[in-house]
Amino acid sequence: MSERLRARFAEAKGEGRAAFVAYVMAGFPEPDQTVPLLLGLEAGGADVIELGVPFTDPLADGATIQRANEVAVAAGVTFADCLGMVREARAQGLSAPLVLMGYDNPLLAYGEERAAADAADAGADGFIVVDLPPDEAGAFRKACADHGVSFVPLIAPTTAESRMGEVASVADSFIYCVSVTGTTGGAAVPPEVGELVATIRQHTDVPIAVGFGVSTEEQVARVGRVAEGVIVGSAIIAAIEGGSVEGCVDRVRAYVERVTGRSREGA
Repeated sequence: MSERLRARFAEAKGEGRAAFVAYVMAGFPEPDQTVPLLLGLEAGGADVIELGVPFTDPLADGATIQRANEVAVAAGVTFADCLGMVREARAQGLSAPLVLMGYDNPLLAYGEERAAADAADAGADGFIVVDLPPDEAGAFRKACADHGVSFVPLIAPTTAESRMGEVASVADSFIYCVSVTGTTGGAAVPPEVGELVATIRQHTDVPIAVGFGVSTEEQVARVGRVAEGVIVGSAIIAAIEGGSVEGCVDRVRAYVERVTGRSREGA
């Protein structure tokens, strides 16, 4: 379990707000921009960072993140490269909890035990593996537990309530609540997301963070009123794409500051 993740959610709760969880794809728009983007996200107010691990078949992602993924794959960014980026960001002062997000194939190719061990050594705090259900992740969950990193499960609107308790029981830092069916960057977060969070809440007291379909200040605020965390991904990728490569860090930082109304710089 990641104490850094648990502490950050507790810190946000103590301040009477939801934690802001920001996603960026490793290697996009260029590999040498990833570390500056991680630092820029934190400076802009991100509480937790998800670093996307490039994969050739990102089925859960919509067009925006798929484009970023394709760029990163074409640049040859590997899981090992992602770990190197995490290590360098920590060396440059990144203090925010960081979770590696992606698909199971790169982990299997790298070796699950080795992936968990090397992620912990690099300074990562956990994994979100969108195509690895908890009941099929026994070996990897054990590896994560052995090395002090979190396995973050996902619960979607299609998850049967009878299964929610089983999924929630493996969470030790937070649960990723998928707000809508479909892919990232698609339909906006629905009004009934509060009902979904309330249903999950009946099965756990672990923080719940809501993602998919969250991009605007209004959506961030609305989700933050019903959940302990708000996850934004496609809108951050869109901000990166919104101008020159040289200006991408400033744009991303400005976006995060705008939707959160806060900055961690100097904290």
